[in-house]
Amino acid sequence: MSTPPSDRTEHFILFDLAGAIYAVSSHVVKQMEMVETITPVPNTTRFMDGVVFSRGQVIPVMNLRVRFGFEKTPYDVRTRLIVIQLDNRTIGLIVDTAREFITISESAIQPLPESMSEQVEKYLSGIAKLDDRLILILNVQQLLDLELVASC
Repeated sequence: MSTPPSDRTEHFILFDLAGAIYAVSSHVVKQMEMVETITPVPNTTRFMDGVVFSRGQVIPVMNLRVRFGFEKTPYDVRTRLIVIQLDNRTIGLIVDTAREFITISESAIQPLPESMSEQVEKYLSGIAKLDDRLILILNVQQLLDLELVASC
């Protein structure tokens, strides 16, 4: 007997970006760390800050503030690098701060309002309401596909 969809849950890592709370599925998060040295790479898209060397691997770094159209801010002690891996692709996401690890039930995740633009739909898969917080659920697959297209 299968579990009804409304009872299923998924684990997420919450992070802040430009005053909003986002969630990324924990099953794609490989690691989280403080931002140290990022090596700039010439002729990359404006939202790619460069590469880092972490745990024996060179990882491209995407600045989510810039990718989402927000103002780029200097890194500080709260800035985090969330390394995600999906379909044999690994990329680091620069976020303002990583908040917590939570479980969200499928029933708490609402689809995006129809009035939202296609640009928003490219990055988000839904919005969850937990207590008094709205949490934007990141669509990692789309984010990585768009990065690949933009860098060509």
